[in-house]
Amino acid sequence: MSLAVLASRALCGMHAPEVFVEVHLAQGLPSFTIVGLPDAGVRESRERVRSAILSSGYTFPAGRLTANLAPADIPKESGRFDLPIALGVLLASGQLVLPDKMARQILPGIVFAGELSLTGALVSVAAPLVIALATARAGQPERAENADGQPTLILPVENARLAAVVPGLTVIGARTLREVAEHLDETAILAPAKTVPQVRPESSQCQGGDEAPELCLSDVRGQQVACRALEVAASGSHGLLMSGPPGIGKSMLAQRLPGILPPLDENAAIEVAAIHSLQQRTPRFSRKVPMRAPHHSSSAAALIGGGANPRPGQISLAHHGVLFLDELPEFQRHVLEALREPMETGEIHIARANRSVSYPCRFQLVAAMNPCPCGYLGSTHRSCRCTPEQIERYRARLSGPFLDRMDMLLQLTPPEQGWQQLPASEPSAVVRQRVMRCHERQLQRQGRLNALLTPDLMDQVCCTDPEAAQLLARAGRYWGWSARAVHRVLRVARTIADMAEASQIRVADLTEAMSFRQQLTR
Repeated sequence: MSLAVLASRALCGMHAPEVFVEVHLAQGLPSFTIVGLPDAGVRESRERVRSAILSSGYTFPAGRLTANLAPADIPKESGRFDLPIALGVLLASGQLVLPDKMARQILPGIVFAGELSLTGALVSVAAPLVIALATARAGQPERAENADGQPTLILPVENARLAAVVPGLTVIGARTLREVAEHLDETAILAPAKTVPQVRPESSQCQGGDEAPELCLSDVRGQQVACRALEVAASGSHGLLMSGPPGIGKSMLAQRLPGILPPLDENAAIEVAAIHSLQQRTPRFSRKVPMRAPHHSSSAAALIGGGANPRPGQISLAHHGVLFLDELPEFQRHVLEALREPMETGEIHIARANRSVSYPCRFQLVAAMNPCPCGYLGSTHRSCRCTPEQIERYRARLSGPFLDRMDMLLQLTPPEQGWQQLPASEPSAVVRQRVMRCHERQLQRQGRLNALLTPDLMDQVCCTDPEAAQLLARAGRYWGWSARAVHRVLRVARTIADMAEASQIRVADLTEAMSFRQQLTR
């Protein structure tokens, strides 16, 4: 045939729109043109494809070759189109002849993505999981069928092992262009790729299943209230801001939060790995809860994502996990203000002149700060050297709307006696079991965790007895809480009630939730 059409995928944020690679061979002076809004990386594939075809033992046709990447209004980038373009050249020139069933019924359901080296070997591409998820969700074209009724994705071997974790998809890994060609003409059929071993955190120990051991909560001594607050935050996925003098244990507590959270389920783990695959060619598939701790010098683009070709930021890399911001007031104010919308919606939209992309960012925010620039305001051991103006400027870096979006505000105080003599906290494995039971209770009741309750769901599940309702109304007037702050307190109270297996929010639950809100005041 002089015209060949194969399917591939472009990349736009977390979306991978379908692209048809059309290769046409006509008579005329030898030329090779790629059209369809390609970038420099795609245009350079002409030389890679030419050398790969010759190195694989085929002949590069002498004629007028045109490769069209349709639709033309979607920008095309990177070398993932090398493989379908090279196969299109072989099909259009008649060097690759497919059986009738393969050409008419199976080929339309196969998606190809892979970069070619000059030797004809397939090189791994970026975002294989994003491509795999889009292919699986699109399903089979009406005119395509395979043995198991699933769409098929052909990738380099390194990518295929990771993409095989996506359900509802047949993934085939190949090492060279010739292997793919022989698979299509049924000379040597390639076997579907096997999934990589799934890494699961151990539930009975403080160490996780990843390379680094998980930090255990039993390392903390003398902060019973803080450990209780951390368990409440983990049980409802609530945001937590801790304030206290240097060395009191704020960072230590935050670093142990992932260890008391339940491991990710399969869908969440795939989604997390897909986001990381946008920045890594071979990310790891793990059920371990991700945690990101960017430095306070980070820019807004580094934190929320951006760039000329928008990439995910730290908040997206912390999706389904924990985002820890240490020394919170040291972040630039406009950087913190950029977090306000993602904290509410769980998604970040980045608009540029030539494109707009969206990334998920449903993270649990944990932050730490000192009470003043020197850190010793209110300390009984050292005197504060800061003036009232310095303290006010320091605290003014955190705006009211930003603090309004924090569920829990906790003031930590040093223990009265030496911390070495105090008993250790409970191990993370013990606390994790209680957190998992609390999560299961919330998911069975409302299908989401308490931190994500909408106003209509709150009316259904955040029921209070008359005494508790009066207490909340008085506290809201006294402290001048906004409606958002009142909702935050109610959500935390609902979590505390769930931890006690209470069907209704009681006065004790509401009082404890209010204590986690009152202690940090400006």
